[in-house]
Amino acid sequence: MGAELSDSDKRRYARHLILPEVGLEGQAKLRDSSVCVIGAGGLGSPVLMYLAAAGVGRIGIVDDDEVDESNLQRQVVHSSAQIGLSKVASAQARLESLNPSICIEPHITRLSTENAFDIIGGYDLVIDGSDNLPTRYLINDACEILAIPWVYASIYRFEGQVSLFNYRDGPNYRDLFPTPPPPELVPSCAQGGVLGVLPGVIGSLQANEAIKFLLGIGEPLSGILLVYDALETRFRGLQISRDPKREKITELSDVEAFCASASASTNASPAGAQVDELRADEAGMMFHEVSASEAAERMSEGWAPFVLDVRTKVEAELATIAGASALIPHDAVEQEIEQIPTQGDILVYCHRGGRSAMAAVMLAAAGIEAGRLYNLTGGIDAWSLEVDSNVPRY
Repeated sequence: MGAELSDSDKRRYARHLILPEVGLEGQAKLRDSSVCVIGAGGLGSPVLMYLAAAGVGRIGIVDDDEVDESNLQRQVVHSSAQIGLSKVASAQARLESLNPSICIEPHITRLSTENAFDIIGGYDLVIDGSDNLPTRYLINDACEILAIPWVYASIYRFEGQVSLFNYRDGPNYRDLFPTPPPPELVPSCAQGGVLGVLPGVIGSLQANEAIKFLLGIGEPLSGILLVYDALETRFRGLQISRDPKREKITELSDVEAFCASASASTNASPAGAQVDELRADEAGMMFHEVSASEAAERMSEGWAPFVLDVRTKVEAELATIAGASALIPHDAVEQEIEQIPTQGDILVYCHRGGRSAMAAVMLAAAGIEAGRLYNLTGGIDAWSLEVDSNVPRY
């Protein structure tokens, strides 16, 4: 433990000091702690400001973007005067104004396989404020290799999720989502939109998890995926666990190639391109798209397809569509094709429709008549929204 708190610190953190769970010792812990925040955008804004205000002594900020006017609806660490400036520089100026006694370490760069260890190594905790899957998988893998816990969050439209990964023997992101879906099937906030206040809610929860972790108080969100629905003002906690069959990560994958693929996909097709616009030359023809409400209506009229769940076992334990015929992860459908019936329609579903679309393409390419294949648009998430609200959303 470092030096005692100064009189100025005692005045600044007075409301912390009267909490028995914090006190002088806890505040000194925060001062001597370090957190690396990846992304200075919607999620990073509240995370950075609350950690700085709380007195976390060393805060790293990683971002390669500049402040744009469209950011200001939700990225509250920035202001109109900072438009065109580096987000890292903008956030650094705001935090140093908020709390001059802490150390801000700027990293005006994009996290990559080349710099991840150098940037993340040496911090006590990493917080994911990124807005893309390649970075999220990179954070996960680097943190597992370096044995650093990290606080995950994601936001989309009116919903957000939070969890603490790689904490002691708890699960990490790949236990929930082992491999990323094709990038062109993942909608961004720019495509799907996001309620401006939502990053504030979710980012504040991330900051809370960070402070709990640094102080060693409360119950961490390890093994729990906390889901927030802003329209219903409802929180749900879903249990997640480590996949005992998952191999320990020992090296970083080529995330840059994935990013390049994502960029190429974005440039090649309009924002929000639908799954049924994908081309599958080997399949000979495209599979069908069916909405959750349409599928349910057809089932009520006697349609009885083979219902194929192509998510992971962990996801299936969180939620499933009643009557699912088989569970085969999307990247294993070709190896497990003998489980697929040779006649009759096949309804394929996943979380939000991306992996199931790719599974349908692979099944068609493997010889199953594409006309028998139906991809559930929006996946089990749409099923919960449109058909059965008792099915948990995650």
